[in-house]
Amino acid sequence: MMRHLISAADLTRDEAVHILDTAEEMARVADRPIKKLPTLRGRTVVNLFFEDSTRTRISFEAAEKRLSADVINFSAKGSSVSKGESLKDTAQTLEAMGVDAVVIRHGASGAPYRLATSGWIDAAVINAGDGTHQHPTQALLDAFTMRRRLIGRDAGLGQDLAGKRITIVGDVLHSRVARSNVDLLHTLGAEVTLVAPPTLVPVGVETWPCEVSYDLDSTLPKSDAVMMLRVQRERMNAAFFPTEREYSRRYGLDGDRMAKMPEHAIVMHPGPMVRGMEITAAVADSDRCTVVEQVANGVSIRMAVLYLLLGGAVSEPRDAPAATHARTEESK
Repeated sequence: MMRHLISAADLTRDEAVHILDTAEEMARVADRPIKKLPTLRGRTVVNLFFEDSTRTRISFEAAEKRLSADVINFSAKGSSVSKGESLKDTAQTLEAMGVDAVVIRHGASGAPYRLATSGWIDAAVINAGDGTHQHPTQALLDAFTMRRRLIGRDAGLGQDLAGKRITIVGDVLHSRVARSNVDLLHTLGAEVTLVAPPTLVPVGVETWPCEVSYDLDSTLPKSDAVMMLRVQRERMNAAFFPTEREYSRRYGLDGDRMAKMPEHAIVMHPGPMVRGMEITAAVADSDRCTVVEQVANGVSIRMAVLYLLLGGAVSEPRDAPAATHARTEESK
């Protein structure tokens, strides 16, 4: 049974599809007047956030509460961390309180792995983003959104993304979302192309399971989904491009560029968006943009991950109890 979710690269094709299928079951809860399942009643989940977050933190909290878990929100600001407390001491404090799962976001790459393997805490660990390394639940919700839009809500059950062409554009160098999506989309059979200025392409990218291009206009006509990334200035310590205007001209997505995409193609963004730089307001507000849909799907995916880690096994086949048990719990 899978114990932790640290990296999208840790998931097999069958495990990833099983999570996506379970999320479809969880999405049905959102359509009910009372959006609650008793699955994690009596379990305690801590949201351990050392970095600022809006979507991810609220999404996890909503998922935990919909599964009836007891939720503790921890923010580094205003805590003993600001006084110099180490991750180890924080973890041991949580262990003493008897928590069952820890959702951690940290500015240092590898912190969730350290927490999961150090022996400091006997709880399931879910990586909610660590430095420039990984953000596995974001990759899962992105894949979930793509499968729903490109294949269909019901037709997609049991299916992967084989043959779909995904283009990821922008600040790949500092993006844990890009790394997670490349790993997961490759596992699901999609063809991924990264588009970025040469200065924002990571060293060693040639070993990644994807293609690299520096020309956005040439990739758009053959893309099923285009994911725009935010330029992460808070992680930059140098000038990686001349001006914002120059970046937007070459790598921003506007109406003219969107018109070059196939009619069925969608526009994605992990958020937060910087309108006018990597994406124009007209594109962000268009019917082809899935930003708000991704947020909604994030709750379903995180419910599925929590359910499978704390209430079932990710390694179960799709026709095993996980999906059917969710229906049984829903009917109680």
